[in-house]
Amino acid sequence: MSRPFAPRRLAFLAVALLGACAAAEGTPGQAGFSPSPSNAFGAYLAGRFATSETDTRVAADAMLAVLRADPDQPEVIQRAFIATLLDGRPEAVRLARRLPDNPLAAMLIAGTDAQAGRWDRAETRIRALPRQGASQLLQPLLLAWTLHGKGQTDAALALLRPLAESGRLRTLYAMHAALIADLAGRSREAERFVRIAIGDGTPPTLRLVQIAGGILARGGKEEEAQRLLEMLGRGQDELMLPAGAAARRDFFATRPVASPVEGMAEAHLALAGALRGQGAAEFSLALTRLSLRLRPGFAPAMLLAADALVDERQYAAALAMLDQVPADDPLAATAGLRRATVLDRMDRVEDAAAQLRRIAEARPAASQPHARLGDLFRARSRWDEAVTAYDEALRRIATPAPAQWPLFYSRGIALERAGRWPLAEADFRRALELSPEQPYVLNYLGYTWVERGENLAEARRMLERAVALRPQDGNIADSLGWALFKLNDLPGAIRWLERAVELEPRSSVINDHLGDAYWAAGRRREAQFQWRRALALGPEGEEGPKIEAKLRDGLPQNPVAENRR
Repeated sequence: MSRPFAPRRLAFLAVALLGACAAAEGTPGQAGFSPSPSNAFGAYLAGRFATSETDTRVAADAMLAVLRADPDQPEVIQRAFIATLLDGRPEAVRLARRLPDNPLAAMLIAGTDAQAGRWDRAETRIRALPRQGASQLLQPLLLAWTLHGKGQTDAALALLRPLAESGRLRTLYAMHAALIADLAGRSREAERFVRIAIGDGTPPTLRLVQIAGGILARGGKEEEAQRLLEMLGRGQDELMLPAGAAARRDFFATRPVASPVEGMAEAHLALAGALRGQGAAEFSLALTRLSLRLRPGFAPAMLLAADALVDERQYAAALAMLDQVPADDPLAATAGLRRATVLDRMDRVEDAAAQLRRIAEARPAASQPHARLGDLFRARSRWDEAVTAYDEALRRIATPAPAQWPLFYSRGIALERAGRWPLAEADFRRALELSPEQPYVLNYLGYTWVERGENLAEARRMLERAVALRPQDGNIADSLGWALFKLNDLPGAIRWLERAVELEPRSSVINDHLGDAYWAAGRRREAQFQWRRALALGPEGEEGPKIEAKLRDGLPQNPVAENRR
C-alpha cells in the first residue's frame, strides 16, 4: 500500500537535505550551520543522514545547529550528544548533563568527575549504570578504578578477583586487576593476575603483551617478558613491529597505566575493541572517544578509533586520527602501516607505497613494510614489483618461522603470474614445509600442476586434502572438480563442480567449469544452461568470448582451460 508514495517521500527528503545544505552557508572552512526554525528540519535530516554514514563532523555541526533552533527537544539533545561525542567535541559534556538516563552520558560525566578528583561523585554515577548490555560488562572495571582512585585498593581488587578467576571475560578483568595491583606497588599480586590473563590459551593481543610484559619485566622476569614479545613477533601482522629489537626498550619502559583515570581510559578501550569485533562500529567509536577524553594522545585508542572509521568508510577521518599518533610512540610505526592501508583503500596507491617505504627505511630490520608493499602491488597485478618487495621482506628474515609461510605463498603467486614458474613452485613448496596444512597453498599448487599437466597424482592428493580442510570453500571444491575433469574422471568432476556451484553460485568461472563437465558427459542442454549463466555473471578478460564460442560451437575435442585460481 505504501509503494506509490515512495517517490514523494524521496522528493521530500531531497528538498529537506537541500534546505540543510543552504542553511550551511558560512565562513569558508567552517561547517557554519545556522538554521532558522523553518529550515531546522532539513538540518535535522542532514544530521541524521550524516550520523548513519558516521560522518561525525557534519553530523555534529548539523545537530548543534538544530539544537540552537530548538534547544529543548529531547530527541535532538540525545542525537546532538551522540554526534558531538563521536566527533570529540567539548559540547558533549554539556549535553551529557542533560541526559541523566543515558549510559554513555553517565560514563562521560563520571570520567569528568574522576579527572577533577571527585571520586565520590564518579563512584555514584558508575554504580547507577544499568546492569545490562555493554555497561554491565564495563561497570565493574570502572568501579574498581574509581575505588582505587579513592585509595581503596583492597576493595578494588576484591571486586575484580572473582571475575578474574572465572568466566568468559576473565582475561579482561584479570588484566585490569593486574594493572591496579601494579600501580599500587603490589608486584606479587600483579604478577599473579597477569598469569591468569595470559594463561587462558588464547593468543595475547599486542596491548596485553605490553601490559603483561611490563609487569613481568619490572618484577625481574625480563626474559619471560621478552619471550612474550617474541611470540607475538613471529607473525607478519602490523602489530608485530614493536617486537623488533630497537623497539623493545620503549615497549616495556614505562607503566602502560600511570593513574586511575588512565585505567578508566583503558577500560573503555578494552570494551571498544570487543564491540568492534561484533560489528558495533558506532558504539565502539563512542567508547574510544571516551577513552581519548580521559587520556589524550592514547595511541591504542587512536588506532582503534581509526579502525572503526575505516569500517564505516570514513577514510579521511581515519587518516586524521592516525596522524595524531605521536612520532615517538612505540606504536608509531604500526600507525604508519595502518595509514598505508587507508591510503590503499582510497586508491592512493603511490602515496601508500611511499608511506611503506618510509617505514621500511626507518625500521631496517622489519619485514612487515615490504611484505605490505608486496601485497599492495600484487592486488593491482604489478607482479614484478610485488616480487621485488617480497624479496626484500624475506631478505630481512634470518630464519623464517612457521607463521611466516604467507610470505612465500604471496611471492609464489606473484612469481607464477609473472611467468616465473620454477621459482613460484619452489616458494609454494617452501610455504608447505613451514606449514603443511595450509589449504590455500595446497589448492594453488595442486590446481596449477593440473593446469600444467604435471605431478597429477600428487596434485589430486593435495586438492583432496584442501577440500577436507575447507569443506565449505567453493573455490577449492571447484579446483578438485576441475582436476578430476582434466584427469577424465567425469562422475567425480561433476559431483565436485556441482558442489562448488552450490557454495559459490555467482562465480562465472565455476559455472563455466560445470558447463564443460556436463558437455563432456553428453549433457548438452545442462551445459548450455551453465555457460549462459557463466556469461551472465560477467566473466573477466577474454573468458567472455570463449564462453560465447562454446555456446555457438560446443566444446572442442581436447579442451584446455585457461582459468587461474
